[in-house]
Parts: sequence; C-alpha cells; structure tokens
Amino acid sequence: MRALDLIVKKRNGATLTQEELRFLITGYVNGDIPEYQISSWLMAVYFNGMSREETGFLTRIMIESGTTIDLAGLSGPFVDKHSTGGVGDKVSLILAPLAAVCGLQVPMMSGRSLGHTGGTLDKLESIPGYSTAMSGARFREIIGSVGYAMTGQSKDIVPADRLLYALRDVTGTVESVPLITASILSKKFAEGADSLVFDVKCGKGAFMKTQEDARELATSLVETGKSLGKRIIAVLTNMDEPLGYMVGNFLEVEEAVACLGGESARGPMSMDERSGDLMEVTLRLTAWMLVAGGKAKDVEEAESICRERIADGSAWKTLCANVENQGGDLARMKEYLGTYRAEHRKSVTAEGDGVVTGIDAYKTGMAGVYLGAGRSKTDDDVLPHVGVEIARKVGSRVKKGDKLCVIWGASEESVDRAVALLRDAYTIEANATLEPKNMILEEISTE
Repeated sequence: MRALDLIVKKRNGATLTQEELRFLITGYVNGDIPEYQISSWLMAVYFNGMSREETGFLTRIMIESGTTIDLAGLSGPFVDKHSTGGVGDKVSLILAPLAAVCGLQVPMMSGRSLGHTGGTLDKLESIPGYSTAMSGARFREIIGSVGYAMTGQSKDIVPADRLLYALRDVTGTVESVPLITASILSKKFAEGADSLVFDVKCGKGAFMKTQEDARELATSLVETGKSLGKRIIAVLTNMDEPLGYMVGNFLEVEEAVACLGGESARGPMSMDERSGDLMEVTLRLTAWMLVAGGKAKDVEEAESICRERIADGSAWKTLCANVENQGGDLARMKEYLGTYRAEHRKSVTAEGDGVVTGIDAYKTGMAGVYLGAGRSKTDDDVLPHVGVEIARKVGSRVKKGDKLCVIWGASEESVDRAVALLRDAYTIEANATLEPKNMILEEISTE
C-alpha cells in the first residue's frame, strides 16, 4: 500500500477503506508518511468530502492513536457538552456544575481561545491558582468527588487529532465537515462520555455562518456518533451577537458566577435577570444532557430541575467545590468579582437615538483579541483581566450619548483599537421594531 495511491484515489472522489485510512493516519503519527503527502490527502478530502462510513472509520482510528481516560468504577452516567465556538460563550462554566448537581458526571475536555472565539480553559485559568493540567487519575478523582472536572487535551490523548489539526490550520483545510466531525468526536470519545450534547453555533460570530452549514455539521456529528454507539444531540444556536454581557476571561467567570446565583459585585441575580440569551442556551443544553443521561423524561422537566438547583444554591456550591479541587483560590476569586479589571478603560456611546438592531459578534470577538483576551496564534499569551462589558444588547432603545459598552485593556493603544471595532460593531436604527430573537434554531438527535 502506498500513500500516493490513496491520495490519488481520494482526489478522484473514491471512498477509502478502514484499512487504507488506518495506513495513512498511523503512518503519519509514526513519522513514516511525510506532511506533504498528508497535506495532499487533506486537500482531497476538503474538496471531495467523505462518506458517513469513512468519517466513522477516521474517527475510530484517531481515537485508537492514543490513550483514553478510564472512568471505570465511577457511577456515571457520563455526559458532556461541546461548543463549536463563539463570542462571550461561557456556557460550560455554568452548565458543568449545574449538570453535575442534577446527578450527571461530566468529564469535560475543553480548548483554548484561537482567532475571535474564546476558550474555556483560559477563562478558568483566570481564577487565581486554578489548574486544568492534571493526570488521568486526578481527573477521575475530581469527577468522583465533585461531579465534574475540566481539563485540556494532553499529548497522549488523540495525538492524530493534534497533529492533523495543526496541519489543517496551515493548509487551508479547516472548514471540512468530515474532518471537523472526526476531530471533535475523537476527543470527546477519548474522555469517556457515554452521551454528548453539541452546541453548534451559527451566525456572524460562529465558524458556521449559515444555518444550512451548521445543520450539515450537526447532522454529521449526530450520525457519525450514532454509528459509533453513542447517544448524540446537536442544538443549533444563534451566534450573531455576543452571548451574555461579558467578553473576556475573568469577566466571563464573573458573569457565570452571577448566573449560578453566586456572589457577585451586585449580589446574587434574580432568575428574571438571568433569563436572557445566555441562560436560554445554557438551560436548553443542560436539559438535553439530563435527558440523555436518563435524569429527566423530556427537556421541559429537565429545565425545571435545573432552575430548582440554581434557586437552592446547590449549583453555585458545586462550582465552588470544583474551583477548590482544581487548585483555585476561592477567597481571591470572590474578592476579584467586580474589581479585577485592567488599568485602561473607555466606553463606546450611542451616536444617535434609536434601537440597537445588531452587535456584530465577530467584530466584538476581534476587539477582545486586540485587548489580549484571545489569541491570534496558538502560542500567544492571554490576559485574564481585559475585555468588554456590553451595556446595551440587541433590542435596547438608546438615546444619543448612552453607554453601549465598556472596554478594559492593558494599554491605551489596545483599548483604542477595540473602541474602533466596537463602534463599528453596533447598528442603531431610528425607527426599528424587532421580533423576539430565537436562540434555539434547531435540534437534531440520534432518535
């Protein structure tokens, strides 16, 4: 078997067998097949796609390329959630403790920020002392005692994905549905989850800009996961404007704390104050996790259970337990709420009267990158205390001079760049009327 023959076969639109795919992937991981040949195969896949069967084979081979996390002996059920990436997306920070206190065990392997989208690991590590680097044994131990643990992908877990993703990133082959599917599912299967809920974001701040593209990816995730014996639910959610009110690292931790009913600069928030776009998405995703894990008969019952666990304070207490178990300084985290901000501050104000009809999520995310909340390259450092607080969301009526958002940065130059982007991100129309925005666009499951 030769790599060249398989490249040509895929270039001509044919389907590769499991043995042929194993030859390519194993050969690349072992160093027997050079990058330039795998790059050619990736481009052939980008243009010609893969069958569902091929995608399933690729996913399984990638899982087999490294170690998997052993959760044997824990009670389960093991259910996780994955987002395809957005702006202001701190859902995991709220969802994980909430799902855990509702009776699930959540082995969550998350990523870091790249481009305009934020990263869960960066947000968590803005908490003083919090560590997401741990052994498999410690990961398992925290899940057993708290109900959830948060970690990143190690070099031993799915090395094929780590190598292939780095190559895709520099060869223009990232936006391939079968390659994205195999990348996501291989990592999630390796962490030990029995069921998975996917938040497939769609809109200006998402990688999938149209609902049609988001549906294609969601369907691929669901059908490929089903072929590998997992229960999968995909929820398509709106990502045209930033999710919630905070964009940044510790800023988003602060909003998550408030949404869980914990301590914040303004004290615990009422349920009405938490009922915006962020909590609509969070409650729906958590509800599907409870249904998938057999803890509720339907999403309506599951959402009711989630609201009870927030109201009685148990979800907030679970977050605190996780922070302490992962090395975080809980007392300092609480002290930082409402105060941990970078030195330089500016506001963007409305230039006229009207209704906010749009806040471009992509431009807002890029403003965060300029401030240092995100990365342009994988080895860039991020700053914990910079970011944007949105004062007016879409649908708000404003007058000239009203504050639209507040920006914190480590330098005047970075703040000025962010101001220019955010001023352009807002659309205000004098006589607009808006229909209520649907955050949940579609739901696709294995049933």
